[in-house]
Amino acid sequence: MTVPFSNIPANVRVPLFYAEVDNSQAGYFSQTVRTLLIGQKLAAGTGVANVPQLVSRTDQAKDLFGVGSMLARMHEIYRLGDSFGELWCIALDDPAAGVTATGSFAITGTATKAGTVSAYIGEDRVQVAVAASDAAATVATALAAAINADVDLPVTAAAATGTVTLTAKHKGALGNDILLQTNYLGAQGGEVTPAGLTIAVTAMSGGTAAPSLTAAIAAMGDDEYDFIIQPYADTTNLDLFRTTMNDTTGRWSWNRQIYGHMYTALRGTFSALQTAGVARNDQHATIAGVSTLVPNPVWEYAAAYGARNAVFIAADPARPTQTGELTGILPAPASNRFIQTERQTLLSSGIATSVVSGGVVRIERAITTYQKNAWNQPDPSYLDSETMHQLAAIIRRLRSVITTKYPRHKLADDGTSFGAGAAIVTPSVIRGELASEYAAMEDEGLVENAKAFADNLIVERNADDPNRLDVLFPPDLVNQLRVFAVLAQFRLQY
Repeated sequence: MTVPFSNIPANVRVPLFYAEVDNSQAGYFSQTVRTLLIGQKLAAGTGVANVPQLVSRTDQAKDLFGVGSMLARMHEIYRLGDSFGELWCIALDDPAAGVTATGSFAITGTATKAGTVSAYIGEDRVQVAVAASDAAATVATALAAAINADVDLPVTAAAATGTVTLTAKHKGALGNDILLQTNYLGAQGGEVTPAGLTIAVTAMSGGTAAPSLTAAIAAMGDDEYDFIIQPYADTTNLDLFRTTMNDTTGRWSWNRQIYGHMYTALRGTFSALQTAGVARNDQHATIAGVSTLVPNPVWEYAAAYGARNAVFIAADPARPTQTGELTGILPAPASNRFIQTERQTLLSSGIATSVVSGGVVRIERAITTYQKNAWNQPDPSYLDSETMHQLAAIIRRLRSVITTKYPRHKLADDGTSFGAGAAIVTPSVIRGELASEYAAMEDEGLVENAKAFADNLIVERNADDPNRLDVLFPPDLVNQLRVFAVLAQFRLQY
């Protein structure tokens, strides 16, 4: 028997006992799943822009990125859906050329009855008491004060002659996405504008520009992030991420092997989302479609969508994420939700969908934007984001097995005679290792059809480089139950 010592020399002469420790046969696959949030910070935040920071608690995020900042709010919403996962953040400064969005609540009349004004900034409700005979200017002043008192809101307020003008805390086009409304719950929920008063809402608008993500992406380096969540769905930044993630030179390339998946959100009408979706074709990106009257801004929606996927995928990368609750997200009114035929079209156009069930917003299908192959032909191979997470889990697992068990082995042809236990591998040894690991993954529900896999597995020495093994590894990924079709062929009598 040949014992494969790594450190004890063969010619040692000093007596007596020597021992070295080898963990190559004791390891097992373990992967830490990490999430990265990217969003804007306020000048008041103490954190440095474009530097990855591990941020476990939301109160820490508020200190680093500013109270009421986009990134602090993303962190808070994310933690509502994933209280356990390892969470990193990269803060962005506002775009230097950006313009701040503004909107308003214009109050007119005089209250003839006492009541309560319920104003919504995003999903956050601000209420002020109204007394009978209160004039519009009085109510506006009270409402502006209440808005400014809630420092977590994404806007500041100023009142003048009955109008409350709201200004986004951040520069940029995403400020236009802050939805303003009154009485979201309606009369049934106890929200009615006091008699005698009228409130006209002017939507947030005028915000322009988006931050460049170039420096933030460079700051990611080669660190692994399984879930990259960011709210910028403009063409420039989506193209930048496509380059960052691609299979040739990006994070999914053969030599980097970093992997990960990018999640974002986009608000729009059915036709606008469909148009945006068909313009993309990237298996490493998921764009969650948001209907126009969902109260939460897209940065919160993206955080909630990514969080729910992260929790499910961390538990089992092969299980579908459908039905996962988007904690912290309020649903749009029923009349503003996409109907089934619209969601079918969106899912055929690269836009991930959600549904409302029991008053809760849930993931319906978290597809990628990949739709066509290099010849512009329809190709469903990368349709679902779960497929990408499965592939990453499988490849990482194989890498762990080979690098743990065979880090310094010699390579010989099959049939070579060598002592048992020698640090030598042959193609057959590696083939057996891969088949064994595949069986373990099948047992865990990651893959299926082990026999067909073994029949198609190829392990051979490279014809030109005697130090290299070439492997054709053909896993059959386990699928997800997406559709259950029934033909109810009834009888009046058997």
